[in-house]
Formats: sequence, structure tokens, C-alpha cells
Amino acid sequence: MIRTQERNAYRDYIAATGGTDYTSTPGNLGFQMLFRDLGDGTTEVTTLSWWHSLDDIRGFAGADISIARYYPDDDRYLLERPIHVEHHDIVAGGAQP
Repeated sequence: MIRTQERNAYRDYIAATGGTDYTSTPGNLGFQMLFRDLGDGTTEVTTLSWWHSLDDIRGFAGADISIARYYPDDDRYLLERPIHVEHHDIVAGGAQP
């Protein structure tokens, strides 16, 4: 969750931090960041990242891939810092493993 007025700044910040780290990690197939304005001055942020394997995710996140990875300046933007992340298998759709 971020302040809606900081959408563009946060997008650019993520492109320079997490986005760069995602795409430079072997096995990463890309990432997407989704914004949903809640109408109260806040915006929900969802980040999706695509990987070849769980081992590749460990290369990015460390041994416990259920724990979210944050950067030093994240508190400047984030109103909430969830501790855990979710991982899902793609079972149908247009994405290629």
C-alpha cells in the first residue's frame, strides 16, 4: 500500500531496485507491478514475478522464499510491509514455463 500521489515515484523506485534485481537474477522470466487506486488517497500494489523454478526464486529471495524481501528506502513509500509472500504454479493460460 502506497500513497496514490507517489505512484510514479514508487514505480520508478521499484524499476531501479527490485525490478533490476528480479531481471538480473538467473531464472527470472520477468515481473509485473499492478496498482489499484482505492479512492481514499491510497493505492494497493501487487507485484508478480515469473520464475523457472523455486530454486531460482531462492537465488533472489534467500532460503525462506515465504519471507518478503525489502529494500532500505521502502519505508519512504510503503504504508504496510507484509511479512510473507505467496507462490503459485501456473496451470493454465498463455504463459510459458
